[in-house]
Amino acid sequence: MEGEFGVYALFGLNGPPQKLICAAEGSSRVSVAVPSSVQQVVLFSSGPWGERLCVNAELEDSDRMPITIGKLTPFNRCLSWEQWEEETWTDCVTLRLSVEGALLDKGVWAEPERVLTVKEHTPKVCAAAPPPPARDVSGKRKRSQDQERKSEAGEEENVCPNITPVRRARSQPKPGHKLFTEAPGGGSEAQGAAGKTPPTNPAKNKRQQTRTPSQSSDPAAALSPSGRWGHTLSPVDAHTAILIGGQGTRMHFCKDPMWKLCTEDMSWMTAETLAEGPTPEARIGHTAVYDPDSRRIFVFGGSKNSKWFNDVHILDTRSWRWTMVEAQGKVPPLAYHSCTLFRGELWVLGGVFPRPHPQPDGCSDALYIFDPQLSIWYQPIVTGVKPAARSGHSACLMQQRSLYLFGGWDTPVCFNDMFTLDLGLMEFSAVTTHGKAPSPRSWHGSAVLSDSKFLIHGGYNGSHALSDAFIFDTDTNTWTEVVLPELRLPRAGHSLITMETGQEQDGEARALLVFGGGDNEGTFYSDVSTVSVGRLL
Repeated sequence: MEGEFGVYALFGLNGPPQKLICAAEGSSRVSVAVPSSVQQVVLFSSGPWGERLCVNAELEDSDRMPITIGKLTPFNRCLSWEQWEEETWTDCVTLRLSVEGALLDKGVWAEPERVLTVKEHTPKVCAAAPPPPARDVSGKRKRSQDQERKSEAGEEENVCPNITPVRRARSQPKPGHKLFTEAPGGGSEAQGAAGKTPPTNPAKNKRQQTRTPSQSSDPAAALSPSGRWGHTLSPVDAHTAILIGGQGTRMHFCKDPMWKLCTEDMSWMTAETLAEGPTPEARIGHTAVYDPDSRRIFVFGGSKNSKWFNDVHILDTRSWRWTMVEAQGKVPPLAYHSCTLFRGELWVLGGVFPRPHPQPDGCSDALYIFDPQLSIWYQPIVTGVKPAARSGHSACLMQQRSLYLFGGWDTPVCFNDMFTLDLGLMEFSAVTTHGKAPSPRSWHGSAVLSDSKFLIHGGYNGSHALSDAFIFDTDTNTWTEVVLPELRLPRAGHSLITMETGQEQDGEARALLVFGGGDNEGTFYSDVSTVSVGRLL
């Protein structure tokens, strides 16, 4: 009936919408085999949602391993998938749907899953006129044939365009599997990507598809996240941290996007299935900040392929429910920005934002503040010496008084300068530092060690990943280099946090934890390295 809730799908670009779930039929769980000729699937809802919370959607291969996961919600009523985005898409793909939070009083969840078939569609042939060009119904820009060929060859699609090009002599061999790559032609509009793999044998790659730990047949491998960079790791209590998002080998967005880490025994637990509600779409370069007063994690921004985000998702760690904020005010889509919680508000600095073609994407020098109580974005008035636009930098809040900004990129410049924002006066100032400062870098890790000290580790300097570490003393404005054998491997795009651990070392129960990142040579890390904070201080 007209006006009733329903879920529909487009299989391919030419077929008509097909109804999969209908409120009148009381259906809540459906599976449908996707024809092998279909390379695009568009899923959308129609009609009032009522008390329904979301529609869980999964594309699975023949072994029922998830290829990609998404959710329809009252705020996100359309999903789309394309074969070129999911390299594990095979000829035997099944779409599975389940409604959450609806018709529970009617016992619908006890129903068996309905199995549907896709109605074959034969387009009409018109000899008088050529067929219309394929239209991208997902809202993405139509890719050129050159881009299609690059995708088939394994070249990067998700780029961060603020990387200084690294010029090579003609006799120098090209690097293989890179986190960050130079722009085509070595121009000033440089690009960076995660996990680029040079094409080898397509048939061999097809046989050896990369599986995430949740897909692995090895039980031990399923107990930890897959290697990744561009993720977030947020402490939520004395012994628990939440991992969200990231991108791993061959530029695959992680199919195991959410994990819970217990630092008492350094054990991992998958958390994606624990949380209800509309989960954030897969992304990298986002931020996730925990508010201990409300016990909520705020996820903002990031990017996925040609998509950029300016949405705010909130995870309540008590109810384990996601909500998406319908925020007022204006904030641009941003990735690789910094986000700091101060007096219950999110302070977002810098980052990369998209520009229309042919202009290159640019970096921001703006400060945006999000007020969760009013669900509104606003820009404060700031004075003083403002830092240059940048992304991939770090921001450390010291004594709830000053925000220290270090490093970052804005093509073709890589920074190692330091700025501070006085949060009482709302005034920026450049910091004159002493001692041996870190070399210019971005995508480094940072963590507050004490009231007056924070640490910088690793990062990317335009040609390779770094492994050095430095401590900055805000009382004396002095840098001190420290040697950390535990962190000897070069990393960029990793997480660096301080947490309580089960064992006390050097009179200090806290430890510095490092997870993930990549070495820009094809390796993505999934280990957790720890360093005693007492030894650092």
